[in-house]
Amino acid sequence: MMIRDKINELLDTLPELELNRAYWGIERIHQEYRFKKNLQDKGGVVSELYEESERIVQQWDSVFAHNIDDVVKESIHYSQYKWHLFSYEQQKCLTHDEARDAFNAEPKDEVYVMYESGGWVLLYENANRIIAADFDSEQDIYIFDRAFTWTYVHTHESMCGPYFYKIEQA
Repeated sequence: MMIRDKINELLDTLPELELNRAYWGIERIHQEYRFKKNLQDKGGVVSELYEESERIVQQWDSVFAHNIDDVVKESIHYSQYKWHLFSYEQQKCLTHDEARDAFNAEPKDEVYVMYESGGWVLLYENANRIIAADFDSEQDIYIFDRAFTWTYVHTHESMCGPYFYKIEQA
């Protein structure tokens, strides 16, 4: 029996309310598939970083939030969402279309992609063809170059972000 037949057989036994839950689960799987396929179609190579993730998250904090003291971090709920340093205007950055344009213009041969939930980090290689729109389906995601000179953030809040912050070159 083909997997599609098995799925249809299971779906046929579910009441409408459960079908609704099944639909949204499948929709999320489909969204993840389209996201990954889009990156692969652009030639991107994605690697999950296990041992390095914690160090990279800490380095993101120390580079992009270096001038924000702990009292301010607590007042803006930084531990909940790091991007609050931009939404609470603690760090001067570009927002909305300006942020998207700046991200699109940056060279992106290799970038880190960090997810707020779980603090896991991916390495995208051969990523020069990725653009801001590729991440529109993602939530609370931080993309930044391996040298930590810029970061692009796409939040789960439609009225917050996206944000682009670049370290001022001395």
